[in-house]
Amino acid sequence: MLHNVLVATPVMLLCLLLQGAVVTICLRRYAGLRHAYQGKEPLWMDAFLLSAVMLLTLLCNFAQMAIWAALFMVLGEFSDFVTALYHSGVNFSTLGYGDIVMSRHWRMLGPIEAANGILMFGVSTAVMTAVVMDVIKYHGARLRQE
Repeated sequence: MLHNVLVATPVMLLCLLLQGAVVTICLRRYAGLRHAYQGKEPLWMDAFLLSAVMLLTLLCNFAQMAIWAALFMVLGEFSDFVTALYHSGVNFSTLGYGDIVMSRHWRMLGPIEAANGILMFGVSTAVMTAVVMDVIKYHGARLRQE
């Protein structure tokens, strides 16, 4: 099992760095656009900002699944990337079908990826929740001023 953890650690760190970068970009861009349109933003701007944050965090999660799939390919667990990506998506999302199982030697990478994935989806959810709460807070404050 130790060899699984040692192989998975750099991939988890890469996923954490990627998620951190995407979260930072999303929040900075969101704050910048919110500030630029302060007092005059239409409804479509809120919808656009929320959708952009959701889309970017989802794409980040898909990219992380692809990173894990690439690891599985490097380890020789799958002969084609599509199967590796499917297996990775099942693990990363914690769906856990179990219809495709890696060899006994690398099997523990599945639960390790699942732990990484649930954390990353949690971070994505937290960012989306923060943006939704900011929109609610902002418009609540505007209504109180009127």
